[in-house]
Amino acid sequence: MTDRYVFGDEAGTPRFHPKDSRYFILTTVTLPDCSGDALLDLRRKLAWEGVDTHYAFHATEEQQLVRDRVFDVISGLNLSVDATIFEKRKVVPRNRTSEAYFYQFAWFYHLKYLCEYKLTHPDIRLLVVTATIGERKSRQQAFANAVRSVVAQVARVKEAQCAFWMGRSDPCLWLADYCSWALQRKWEHPGQPQPDLRSYELIKAKVRSEFNIFASGTTLHY
Repeated sequence: MTDRYVFGDEAGTPRFHPKDSRYFILTTVTLPDCSGDALLDLRRKLAWEGVDTHYAFHATEEQQLVRDRVFDVISGLNLSVDATIFEKRKVVPRNRTSEAYFYQFAWFYHLKYLCEYKLTHPDIRLLVVTATIGERKSRQQAFANAVRSVVAQVARVKEAQCAFWMGRSDPCLWLADYCSWALQRKWEHPGQPQPDLRSYELIKAKVRSEFNIFASGTTLHY
């Protein structure tokens, strides 16, 4: 039996308003083991150096010197990064009747690709872990149910389980957060003439797929 771990995070919001993010980016890292423990080692090393990283690595909150060290660790890990990019203005109204419905829609297309092309062996035991969103229990439960439903539909493996943990609770979710942040800096750059590719270039070799699902679409719905 072969174990595969898929840790997911999102960049952008599942809300649809001109003032919100242009893109919703769903990013997963796939690992053969929980090698995110390397980030725990880095956290302790940084503590010895007098660098405060708070309770977890979180890309948006860290100093650049910490980000550089984290990305250096990521570059040496055995992992694959997959991302599906949704330009929200191109999402038809029926697929965004609620945040939970759009969330399920996004995960369906992302996991369908993974399960059809990258995780197809009948002996695979698959664990899908996503970071919880928001503080409201009802919202978290709706999103958790959406992911469970998608995994039940598309996973063609020996066994599949889902878990929903706080982003700061597991170093492999820190990996997903950093990769998602790097992709967001590439795609989402309001008010800037060029994307910020500095962090993306550091994970580029690990990016297995980066699919702009509505690239050919021309109709904007708001």
